[in-house]
Amino acid sequence: MKSYRECLKVSKNPDALVATSHWLYMTLRRMNRAGDATKVLEPIREGMEIIENHGYYRLLLMYKGKIPPEDLLAETLKQDGSVGSISILYGIGNWYLHNGRRDEARKIFRQMVNGDQWTSFRYVAAEADLKRLG
Repeated sequence: MKSYRECLKVSKNPDALVATSHWLYMTLRRMNRAGDATKVLEPIREGMEIIENHGYYRLLLMYKGKIPPEDLLAETLKQDGSVGSISILYGIGNWYLHNGRRDEARKIFRQMVNGDQWTSFRYVAAEADLKRLG
């Protein structure tokens, strides 16, 4: 959490802001600090000029309630299974998990570990989450 807060101080462009905000949000949710996580979303707005971190941006809009998670999931599943799509899947899985939708989270994490992105740290995180979920 401390590292992401420090990183936010130097995240001067929209791409850096959305990447750092995404990971800080997820960290705070993991720490059961939903109120603090919600504050992270305050500078995120629709229409931001994002060059490369579209996945993180779409996730942040989902966290804000601007995109339904089911829509983002459907959109992501149409992608090619790239590292970027795995990032989005992990974010959606976490969102489900933190919102009491454990079965849906479990399903996404299983889908991730059954894919071919086994070198991704998101794969390892999904694998660990599945173990914790039982």
